[in-house]
Amino acid sequence: MNIGCRHITLLLVALAALLTTSCKRNAARTAEEETSALPAMIVSDNDSTAEVLTDTLRAVTLYGPTSYFIYKGEPMGYDYTLLKEFAAAQHQALKLAVAPSLPAAIEMLDNGEAELLAYNVPITAHYRKLVLACGPESFSTQVLVQPKVKGAAAVSDVTGLVGKDVYVIDDSKYLRRLKNLNEELAAEINIHTVSPDSATAEDLIAMVSAGEIPFTVVDSDIAQLNETYFHDLDISTEVSTPQRASWAVALGNEAMAERVNSWFASEEQASANAELLKRFYEMSKGEPYRTFDFTKGYISKYDDLFKRYSDNIDWDWRLMAAQAYAESLFNPKARSWVGARGLMQIMPRTGRGYGAKVTTLNDPEVSVRVASKLLADLNRYLINLVPNDKERRKFVIAAYNCGIAHVYDAIALAKKHGLDPQKWDDNVEKALLMKMNPQYYNDPVVKYGYARGSETSAYVKRIMEFYDNAVREIEK
Repeated sequence: MNIGCRHITLLLVALAALLTTSCKRNAARTAEEETSALPAMIVSDNDSTAEVLTDTLRAVTLYGPTSYFIYKGEPMGYDYTLLKEFAAAQHQALKLAVAPSLPAAIEMLDNGEAELLAYNVPITAHYRKLVLACGPESFSTQVLVQPKVKGAAAVSDVTGLVGKDVYVIDDSKYLRRLKNLNEELAAEINIHTVSPDSATAEDLIAMVSAGEIPFTVVDSDIAQLNETYFHDLDISTEVSTPQRASWAVALGNEAMAERVNSWFASEEQASANAELLKRFYEMSKGEPYRTFDFTKGYISKYDDLFKRYSDNIDWDWRLMAAQAYAESLFNPKARSWVGARGLMQIMPRTGRGYGAKVTTLNDPEVSVRVASKLLADLNRYLINLVPNDKERRKFVIAAYNCGIAHVYDAIALAKKHGLDPQKWDDNVEKALLMKMNPQYYNDPVVKYGYARGSETSAYVKRIMEFYDNAVREIEK
């Protein structure tokens, strides 16, 4: 659309409330964009009568750490963000379904339920018979994940793996690649397999970072993403040839493929895509947690704020201070990769929901006040599910980090798998960790898909450890 000097006003459709969305359709789940009334946009030419366009882009994707996930109640993901921008550029509403597997997503293309698959589909002879590739090609390889050890040389090529212990997920392409390497090298890499029921590739990456295992092998995009969480990893050694992948449409749908290709080919979109890649695959997702000095007799210069607003939620102010330290290290100007701001890392949409403008979220008092209201609401949502006040605080803290929806899912998983749904440690916490595994985040009792449970588990532990130390060292 050539707009020239025309003034275009886009009114985006608000997402349906997260807690009321849980539709299923032909083995696929409908994402927040599917609402009862979904006009794409309103286009106004100066003061002329607005024309409502109702065209809808029917797309499908899969849950995953790079494609689509819900975080702090908001939909995110590299593929999701691109898809949302593409739909807006086409002046279409986005109706997004989430399939449980790639074959199920391709089936949705074939039967017309979806017209665009926004997910990395391998460009291979097998998939060329099933779909038409479109959009920019991505290239990934399998890479060795190893710790950076000061004074020690990293393994720089596959021959250096001979005699080394490498851990991979059982019955995976990584296992098959290592077996092939053993044949190619006529030597022995010590391959250890881990059941996919008990761990994911991301779990193994975390274990390398923690020093629990020496090496693992994963796809380069997963390695790059996790390197933004773990800064002590070396992921530079490739162990396979590059694999091409792209979005896809049904065979014969050249018109849609051309629309996608044309949009991605624009210079403006190429620049925007580069920024998006940087945000998801390069920006740090968290600073190393620092040991805190409690000997000074106070926690921070914001202690009075924590004392004032913790009364509203019947919390010990030192617990609220612990959460602020975990969120921002007491930096009121902190801003995360997802756009959370301030002392308590409030998301802009959350701030608006509690009457705070985005421009005020770096104000410590505004941040603590909004956080106290959010914590009070989370407590109210959970009070009937977790009656014990002390235990419920861990659930509330977890929900503050990952969103209440994922905590609801974890409670449901805990019930299904014989864990105690009213206890956090090693029970609902364990169920939340399970939501990193496709076997579990595609379970029928799970409504909100993939969650980075390891982040939330560590978050709750850090806060409770800080709080326990504060109780011992700082007067109430």
